Amino acid sequence: MINLGRLDVLRLFALSALLMTPSAVSWAQQRPPIADKMAKTHGLDSFGQIEGIRYTFNVERSGVNVFRSWEWNPKTDSVSYEGQDKDGKPLKVTYQRSQATGVPEDIDANFLNDQYWLLLPFHVIWDTSATVIDEGMQKLPLGNESGEKLVVKYPSDGGYSPGDTWDVYVGADGRVQEFVWHRGGPKKPSVVIAPWTDYKKAGPLLFSLDHQSKADDTPVHFFFSDVAVKLTGSENWINAQ
Repeated sequence: MINLGRLDVLRLFALSALLMTPSAVSWAQQRPPIADKMAKTHGLDSFGQIEGIRYTFNVERSGVNVFRSWEWNPKTDSVSYEGQDKDGKPLKVTYQRSQATGVPEDIDANFLNDQYWLLLPFHVIWDTSATVIDEGMQKLPLGNESGEKLVVKYPSDGGYSPGDTWDVYVGADGRVQEFVWHRGGPKKPSVVIAPWTDYKKAGPLLFSLDHQSKADDTPVHFFFSDVAVKLTGSENWINAQ
């Protein structure tokens, strides 16, 4: 069993590498064709149209409920957060990620984590520090179906959680079916298995909103609510539906 306090839940899945915005990407490593198909299926080719993304990341397990609401402008890399601080007190903060002096480190770590869960298919392309290997068709960890397995491995130094590995299972339609996260360090949980279900579109982007998961074999529910995007030149938000 995992002994999870509030702070553990808040920091459970801090990212393996610092977020790279699309404008910062240089193709240091060519990705396998299935990775490109996956990213395009989820809307990568239209990401340049996105002015803003907002969403709430929710965690439910063993009587512990956590929510974190975010709004992110990819072009300026500005972030607005509403939720709780590490002591459980209400907190609202807006900051520029390049000038985050004074912003608690756990806030930016949580932003990276939650955004990674939402935009995983894009990070496989964006995060050039990671190595990506196609291991072919494999049985899914949960259930009897199969998917093409991508192994995404981050370096052993740098970032909030170095050395992490993500096994991403992709269906014939290019959608993520499941992922298995392997922590690079000794902290618990060591492994998280997360199915990707409840797919919805917001504008040109495709999102999976529900993840009935297991963390070291203990059930945990991750899900997104209030997901919407704003397109460049528009003042209107398009809700996921």
